[in-house]
Amino acid sequence: MDTPQDPATAAASTNPAQGLAAIRALRTLADRLEEVQVRNARDQGWSWQAIADVLHVSRQAVHQKHARD
Repeated sequence: MDTPQDPATAAASTNPAQGLAAIRALRTLADRLEEVQVRNARDQGWSWQAIADVLHVSRQAVHQKHARD
């Protein structure tokens, strides 16, 4: 029986299926955490530019990704 690994360890696996699945899981987690923190920043009055500066992306990119309709 396989023992579960943390995603960072699994991402470094020599088994491509395991490594790629772990990378996908890490991307999903990072996206969810980004959504939460961008929402927190906006709720606290941060500008799109301030958020973009911390994320090292353009203001337009962060606004397009996270602006609510």
